[in-house]
Amino acid sequence: MAGVTAGVTADAMAAGAVEQIELSQVNSALASATAEQRVEWAVKALGSGLVMTTSFGIHSAVMLHLVTQIVPQMPIIWVDTGYLPNSTYRFAEQLTARLSLNLQVYQSLLSPARMEALHGKLWAQTDLESLNRYDQIRKVEPMQRALSELGATGWLAGLRSDQTAHRKTLDIVSLQGEIYKISPILDWSAKAIYEYLIAHDLPYHPLFDQGYVTVGDWHSSRPLMSTDENERDTRFNGIKQECGIHLPQTPEESESLDSSLL
Repeated sequence: MAGVTAGVTADAMAAGAVEQIELSQVNSALASATAEQRVEWAVKALGSGLVMTTSFGIHSAVMLHLVTQIVPQMPIIWVDTGYLPNSTYRFAEQLTARLSLNLQVYQSLLSPARMEALHGKLWAQTDLESLNRYDQIRKVEPMQRALSELGATGWLAGLRSDQTAHRKTLDIVSLQGEIYKISPILDWSAKAIYEYLIAHDLPYHPLFDQGYVTVGDWHSSRPLMSTDENERDTRFNGIKQECGIHLPQTPEESESLDSSLL
């Protein structure tokens, strides 16, 4: 597939209005493209409205490196819940310095202490309503504010189809609300992730050495207990697999958080 080259991405990032994208045609064309070509397509198609998100999770260095090799000053949104493990904050500092990231940090308007005073320890509950409220306050609202303030028209995300049942249904390019979401490594395997880390001498999250295969907040993440266990069950006490940021948000879904739309 012919893609925009890294040499013209600076001009592409300064481009104007986004043209209507025919999703079926684009996904068909990008199916056989490399992850780098998918990023280059997104830069050309979406220009200065393109942003990226990161959680500074186990393998976040892969997407951060891949994207910033093409667009070094890509705006990178990090939603800091205020409940991340200490090692995540140190890992974020390490990668930000090494890759010279254009990091945009967003947090809830409610501090953790204020939230707990008003609503209790939502994260310690076992019902979906409480967990979804927690996600809405600490993750979804800051994320939506970030996308709005940065004028995002496109969102690069490091989702992989082998991570959750929902993600198996995703296309490389989709529309979430009015924002195009691009998942350049959607079809990558765990082996491909590992090989990229080794090839570019990139670090993984330090909790990986303690048995963690996915890392979120300290209170809702734990190590994998056995090889038979689904890795996403190590989050949210196995009650749900998605925090909701990556699920479609429609008016109907907004009326009920039962499906974890954060």
